[in-house]
Parts: sequence; C-alpha cells; structure tokens
Amino acid sequence: MKKKRFSIEQIVAVLKQAELGMPVADLIRQVGISEQTFYRWKKQYAGMQSDQVRELKQLQEENGRLKKLVADLSLDRAILQDVASKKWPMVTGASTCFSSVKAGSWVKTRCIGFIAKSSYSFAQSCPGAARWS
Repeated sequence: MKKKRFSIEQIVAVLKQAELGMPVADLIRQVGISEQTFYRWKKQYAGMQSDQVRELKQLQEENGRLKKLVADLSLDRAILQDVASKKWPMVTGASTCFSSVKAGSWVKTRCIGFIAKSSYSFAQSCPGAARWS
C-alpha cells in the first residue's frame, strides 16, 4: 500500500470533521487512512489550529538539532578532559600536533609542544610532522 503524506492543514481538517460529528468509520474510509492513524493524529493534534501544529513541528525539529549539538559538545568536552588528565612525556624544543578522534574520523587539530612522537601514530597527517620524519 502506498504511503500518503498529509499536510498539517489536511490533518487538522480531518480532525475538525470528526469533531463536527462525522462518523469516524466514514471519515477514515473517505480520507484513506487507518483507524490507528486517525487516533494517533487525534492524540497528537487534538484541539490545535494548523498554525499551532506547524509551530509544534518546528519546535520539535529545533529541539532535535539542539540535542544533537549538546551531545557533540559533551563528547568533545569528554575527549578533551581525557587528554588533559593523561601525563605526557616531555620533549624539549619540539612541537607536534595532536588530533582527537570522534566517531572514527579526525575532527580537531591542536598544536601542543609536549607530546612525544611515540604517543600518536598519525604524525604524518599533522602540519608539524616534518620535524619527526
């Protein structure tokens, strides 16, 4: 069965028809939705106008983006705290680069003057790698 996408205005119009007294069985047959879909819409959008439903959707999308942003920043913070808590061997007069790993990819590069060559194997990808070759 082909999935249909209904606009917010169409969903609100269907719910208004049900509120005005049209039998639910006739309404869902006319619109082409299941009874489960109708009651899910009713539970989610009951008593709302189409502009309120649109605003609710926008707020939910923004909330999802913000949650993702907080998760990324928390992961970055945890990585930096983990690196800062380790004791690194001192190398005098040397400067190399260090990258943190996030989800299997290099995401940040910081130049630090006290990390030894043996600490990380990715020195070739850093700008300061020429000193170690």
